Amino acid sequence: MSRAELKRPLALALACIAMLAGCATSPPATPDARYDLGARPAANPASPATEAPMPPVKVLAVRASRDLETDAFVYRLGYVDAQRTGSYATSHWTMPPAQLLTQRLRDTLSQRGPVLTGADTVRAPLLEIELTGFEQVFDAPEKSHGVVSVRATLTQHGRVIAQRMFTASAPAPRADASGGARALAAASDDLIAQLGAWLGAQPLTASR
Repeated sequence: MSRAELKRPLALALACIAMLAGCATSPPATPDARYDLGARPAANPASPATEAPMPPVKVLAVRASRDLETDAFVYRLGYVDAQRTGSYATSHWTMPPAQLLTQRLRDTLSQRGPVLTGADTVRAPLLEIELTGFEQVFDAPEKSHGVVSVRATLTQHGRVIAQRMFTASAPAPRADASGGARALAAASDDLIAQLGAWLGAQPLTASR
C-alpha cells in the first residue's frame, strides 16, 4: 500500500474525531418560544367613557394582509433600513396576530355589552377591523418599541357611519422577542381602548 493510501484513512479518522468533539462542545439548539398578549388588564374605573355600556355590537374576525396571517414574530430594524422587516427564528406567536387581536377585542368589549359574531342573525351595528401593522421596531440595537395599527369601519343598517385609522405604540422593556411581546401587548390594549372610546362616541342603536 502506498504512503498516500495510508494517509487517507488517517485523515478521515481525524476529521471524524474533530466533528464529534465539535458536537460535544456546541450549545444545544434554542427551543422555540411562543408568545401571546397575556392577561387582559383590569378595567379602569376612572375612565367612564371607555367603560360606558353599549348596545350589542357584531365584531367580525380581524382581517390582515398575508404577511400577518402567520405566527411569525415580525421586527423592523428602523435604524438600519426602515423599509425592511425580518422575523425571529426561534420566537413565534401562539396564533396569527389578527386572531390574537380578535380575541382581545371581543373580550374587552364584552365587558360593556353583548359582543356578537358574523354568524349571529341578530341585527346590530357591525365593526370590521383590518390589521395593517403589528411589529417590534428597533430604534437602536438596545432600544425598541411595539407598534399596532388598524383600520376600523363601523356600519349600521347596511350603511357606513364611521371609519378611522388607529395606531398605538409602547416601549419594550428589553431589546429581544420577550420585550417585544410585552410592548405589543401594551400597544394592543391601548389601541383597543381607543377603539372602545370611539365606539362609545358613535350613535349606536340597539338591535330590533
